[in-house]
Amino acid sequence: MTTPPAVDVTFRIRPYRAPLWLRGPHAQTIAGKFLRPGPGIALRRERLELPDGDFLDLDFAEAGDHDAPVVLVLHGLEGSARRRYMLVTYRELLARGLRPVGLNFRACSGEPNRLPRLYHSGDTGDVRHVVEHLADRFPDVPMGAIGFSLGGNVLLKYLGEAGEDAGRRLRAAVAISVPFDLTAGAATLERGLMGRIYTVYFLRNLRRKVRAKARLLDGHIDVQATLRARTLRAFDDAATAPLHGFADSADYYRRSSSAAYLERIRIATLLLQAEDDPFLPPDAIPRDAIARNPHLVAGFTERGGHVGFLTRDGGPGGRRLRFWAEEEAARFLAAHLPPAHRTRPVPGRPESSRTGTGR
Repeated sequence: MTTPPAVDVTFRIRPYRAPLWLRGPHAQTIAGKFLRPGPGIALRRERLELPDGDFLDLDFAEAGDHDAPVVLVLHGLEGSARRRYMLVTYRELLARGLRPVGLNFRACSGEPNRLPRLYHSGDTGDVRHVVEHLADRFPDVPMGAIGFSLGGNVLLKYLGEAGEDAGRRLRAAVAISVPFDLTAGAATLERGLMGRIYTVYFLRNLRRKVRAKARLLDGHIDVQATLRARTLRAFDDAATAPLHGFADSADYYRRSSSAAYLERIRIATLLLQAEDDPFLPPDAIPRDAIARNPHLVAGFTERGGHVGFLTRDGGPGGRRLRFWAEEEAARFLAAHLPPAHRTRPVPGRPESSRTGTGR
């Protein structure tokens, strides 16, 4: 497969408008977690054994067309392939004739992984292995990918590392609410009440995994120091860095931040990012690097929070919530991965004909 053209020039991002009652970044972020539905998507789990003796669990969304393009979907920090934003994404992809496959990062499928390691924001090896596995399993079928938050950072880093070679496997990608600069993101979460609340949420889940694997991890990390961590930076110093070959958290953040890889991406990639994302300051969005690469489409919005982007259906009087990021991601990939059959409409939600810049 040759490297595809930069971007389908007929695609236009539709404007994002936050409802008046969901204007704030924290309102969008929290509402995005609790107000997204859990659509009944039939999923089939398969275990992929890895060369190092560990495993990954993949969740396949059932599609009627076995020749449909495949889209790999990556979740965020302490998420899974069955979180609600993932299920909504599968629904939008299926409605456009695309076949979703959700990747559960190591230890994120509900079962501890086997090795004394976890997953992290720059861990591209597993994504590369899964992409190759899917390409071999579905030969001659177009493939794309979507990544949310940490998964978006991993995806962009992988695409940058692969460069021209990525086009042999993937034709297009979307990254949503990406922590392009991990140092800036960690510092942001250490400030203010809401930053501390988000941090407590993430650390609670991370500590649970460390406790479950304490015997396996003992000798590789200081387990008690890890469990005492009160910031993500402290957790990364105590656990993430030593488990994955980094000198410390600063080295981990520097080597894993996707900002440094953006200019090397050579497939059409949509970046959906809110300037009020509470996990990343707006001045940490690498606008210049994005502008220099014609393969990147900047879908920046003034509002939207972190993996929020909730909007209303059908204009000022609309009451039904819609999920702009998932819709735009699916539209973008459908434009670059033409399915065998025409788009199937989502029941009760007609497509808008408006176009715009996404601001």
